[in-house]
Amino acid sequence: MTKPYRRTLLASVILISAVIFMFSILIGNKGFSAAGPEHNLSDTVSSNMPYKLPGKMTFAGEEVPLHNFDTWESLDRELLTSAFRHSSTILIVKKANRYFPVIEEILAENNIPDDLKYMVAAESEFSNVISPAGATGFWQIMKATGREAGMEINEEVDERYHLEKSTQFACDYLKKSYEKYGSWTLAAASYNGGRNGIEEQMRIQNQNNYYDLLLNEETARYIFRVVAYKLVISDPSEYGFTISRDELYPELEYFEVEVDTTVSNFAHFADYFGTNYKLLKLLNPWLRKPYLTNRQNRKYVIKIPAHGMRNNIGKQLTY
Repeated sequence: MTKPYRRTLLASVILISAVIFMFSILIGNKGFSAAGPEHNLSDTVSSNMPYKLPGKMTFAGEEVPLHNFDTWESLDRELLTSAFRHSSTILIVKKANRYFPVIEEILAENNIPDDLKYMVAAESEFSNVISPAGATGFWQIMKATGREAGMEINEEVDERYHLEKSTQFACDYLKKSYEKYGSWTLAAASYNGGRNGIEEQMRIQNQNNYYDLLLNEETARYIFRVVAYKLVISDPSEYGFTISRDELYPELEYFEVEVDTTVSNFAHFADYFGTNYKLLKLLNPWLRKPYLTNRQNRKYVIKIPAHGMRNNIGKQLTY
């Protein structure tokens, strides 16, 4: 067999193999068949979605205009993010059951719409985190802003970690914003983007509706993230999460002790009340040191786990 003939035969084999390969790809692609295209990529993706967006939606009693394509797509984006962050979203749903009762009560006392409780999920996912900018706690409060509002923030006590007091801070901020805008949606957006930033864009764009404003990406996504958490936490199964009632984290049970003196050792303090340092700090994350100097004899209310021995109250404390 001559070399030119071998080259021709080899080229023919390669060509035939390539044709067979391309044909197999076409046959295997569901977009092509003897009967015509069966479905496109969007159909494939949609069939795997664990949810369907509601036809109508409100947030804090105000309409979410899902008939606008950009509003619909923005909410869809945040629901996709929530639905496919399985472990994180499950933890958020579980924690909501523990902390919402406390937050709901404070919102109600301040005449704040209940829907604004979902802001905590968007802010911190119910964790005492610190942002790169220094925002701290469930409600992500900056040090200077917290101090301006009268919160105690120092090395020993940081009330940004105090669930009740930080929630009251948020209520005060939201009420003041609502008085300016007449919209709870804009009030919530201002909590994320700041009043100055929101008002500047309202002026530039001559708009007073959150859903009609072009904002920086974080604030533009913020309300949709909050609304997405409202949908998922309110009905997890509708969005692909099967979580039984007994899997939700229960509310923390505790009793309270008032302290107006120095506490030199919180480990001894915890032991006196039949608990341990770890649980004491878990219930009181605003106590930042193993001691409390309290030179001004301020009154502090400290939570003690319910299993603690209450019968010691009134006896001489040694801490």
